[in-house]
Amino acid sequence: MLLNNLNETLVIVLAIGDGKALAPLTARRAPAALTYAGNYRVIDFALTNCMHSGLRRITVFTQFNALSLQNHLRDGWSIFNTDLGEFVTAVSPPITEELSTYSGQANALYQNLYFLDGSTEDTVIVVSGEQIYRMDYAAILQRHAEHNADVTVVTIDRDTADGVGFSAHLAVNGEELLGIEPQETPQVLPGDDSRVGPMDVYVFKRQCLVDVLKAAGREGTGGLRLIELIRQRLFGRANIQAYAFGGKYGRVTQDRYWRTLRNLDDYYDANMDLLKLEPPLDIYQADWPIRTYQMQRPPARTVPGRSCTEGICVNSIVSGGTVIAGGGVSHSVLGNRVYILDGATVEDSILFPGATVGEGARVRRVICDRNVSIPAWEEIGLDPKRDAERFHVTPGGVIVIPSDFNFDA
Repeated sequence: MLLNNLNETLVIVLAIGDGKALAPLTARRAPAALTYAGNYRVIDFALTNCMHSGLRRITVFTQFNALSLQNHLRDGWSIFNTDLGEFVTAVSPPITEELSTYSGQANALYQNLYFLDGSTEDTVIVVSGEQIYRMDYAAILQRHAEHNADVTVVTIDRDTADGVGFSAHLAVNGEELLGIEPQETPQVLPGDDSRVGPMDVYVFKRQCLVDVLKAAGREGTGGLRLIELIRQRLFGRANIQAYAFGGKYGRVTQDRYWRTLRNLDDYYDANMDLLKLEPPLDIYQADWPIRTYQMQRPPARTVPGRSCTEGICVNSIVSGGTVIAGGGVSHSVLGNRVYILDGATVEDSILFPGATVGEGARVRRVICDRNVSIPAWEEIGLDPKRDAERFHVTPGGVIVIPSDFNFDA
């Protein structure tokens, strides 16, 4: 019996990260609202997975700098029929006698226990809204139901995670979860295929989740990831199943791509991955399109500039409304309404919507935030010492220009 229907499954998308590791890009937006691949927001991947999996009851737990994220949910994801019990809705931290924030994944669920306790769905699937991957959640729900599991933990192996954000403290034998060790467990040596990590996708029987949250209480959930709550209070007492990400189940093409954004270099690399000769993430699968909000824009265009030099674009992602007027763009990701003016060159860079690169400017290995206007003849990414004096530079050497940067200062 397939558990996945509108009346039985509640989705909780966690978008509660403080974004400090991604500053200054997160000064005014949540990590889940970051632009990705020019058109998308990071959270679009989790929500698209829900949509294609037939899940229509979706709550998004928000917290820090949530306005941009909430606007995106309103503009891009108000697509379901509330008369049929369908919704995508943002849930902010509840306000009681004190203004509080979520201290972790488990605590976010605990503080919304009133909501979970009053829900009618039999099953809850909890996913991160701050990761980039494609997955058929219906296949997880199917297996969860077939095994009458209390909890199903989605796991990921070291090779699939590519070492990014990977912590191998789960022991498995095929699809059997043998053990959960504390998160502080040292990394295992390469070649130990019995050890995998949690992917931050969990399926619970709703009553099991409610009961364990009540038993743990506020103090027992503080700062905990869900895998730690499961280890401390459910392992050995409940029917816990493992489900391997990127396996043979599900309808989505198994490109086995997964990225969590620990820092700005991870964010940069995740965008640059799309420009490889054979991109590891297939955003072009015809029956699994990534949905987002896109304002109506004219097509992107290359056009001669003031000097009659042709605009050139090589191996780049270029979003709607962007004009390359006599400039050159190579191996870059350009958002909506980006303007590259005469003689300007952009290489190995990410330009957010509304950015402008002035005449003759040279830009290399830059992340340029929304609506930044780079002056004519400016040079960024060519002189490391000068760049470090003016901009935030990541350990990987990527230069980040925030939206409020003043070039005249």
